Amino acid sequence: MKRIALVLLLLIAVPLAFACGDDDNGSSGSLKKLTIMLDWTPNTNHAGLYIARDKGWYKDAGFDVNIVEPASGGVDAVIGTGKADFGISVSEQIIPARAQGVPIVSIGAIIQHNTSSLMSLTKTGINRPKDLAGKTYGGFGGALETALIKKFVSCDGGDPNSVKLIDVGDVDYLVGMEQKRFDFVWIFDAWDAIRAREIEHKEINTLPFIKYTDCIPDWYTPVLATSESMIKDHPDIVRKFMDATSRGYEYAMKNPEDAAAILSKAAPEADKALMLASAKFLASRYVDQGRQWAKQDLEVWTKFEQFLRDAGLTDKKVDVSKAFTNDYLPKK
Repeated sequence: MKRIALVLLLLIAVPLAFACGDDDNGSSGSLKKLTIMLDWTPNTNHAGLYIARDKGWYKDAGFDVNIVEPASGGVDAVIGTGKADFGISVSEQIIPARAQGVPIVSIGAIIQHNTSSLMSLTKTGINRPKDLAGKTYGGFGGALETALIKKFVSCDGGDPNSVKLIDVGDVDYLVGMEQKRFDFVWIFDAWDAIRAREIEHKEINTLPFIKYTDCIPDWYTPVLATSESMIKDHPDIVRKFMDATSRGYEYAMKNPEDAAAILSKAAPEADKALMLASAKFLASRYVDQGRQWAKQDLEVWTKFEQFLRDAGLTDKKVDVSKAFTNDYLPKK
């Protein structure tokens, strides 16, 4: 699962013909048609969506749900303009999008904390952030990548300017590192790290961002999102959607084996062993114990917005209190 979220948002409105109410009465029989746009191909981040559909919980809520893969221009503009009713996004795209006037809103954190890391082969000798100095990073060439890596290295006393950053795009990271084209990459622990360790049996080291929050902030990635207009005009739909989706993710936490099986039906080309291992990994990470799934904190959004602005990735302050809401989570 390569990280398309590393590239800052291209605000392109894609003319899709599937959104709430796109037919004469916005329904299919007695069910309301809804489209959910993913941020990538189906994977364990999306488990609750597929479970809710497979178990009939969306139908019980009155919805005929269509889950689609992302548009070529990105997800945020499509969601923000209402051309998809709901979708998967990330804080690092929502904040710049809102800075440019895109009315997208996060309605739930799919995973409680950032589960991404910098990964390298063990033989490269990268054991802590300052070890990245003098090494080569392979990524998408995004401004956020540069800002995070330089901050990461400098916090540990290394020279951030000695890190070489090259744009490698969507490649097999393990092959690239073994060929010594680059030394480290940014990956998802729940997918790429598991694939490397448990499926490919490679000796790797990871530097999880969440272990270094004294240097870089935690942030919500991925999130469920919708548009301001959907919230304003159809709050009942948003609430029912989140009720059913919450059931899906709660089921995934308790039944990772079944979650993997349901996802495998949606993505038969995916490695089943990887899907299962990933589902088990995320089962205890979707939410902290004792906390409601999907709930977001203003402090997390505020610190990350400040980080983006300090790094020059946004040029004006974004009111993050309008970038997310907990109002549509199930009442406990």
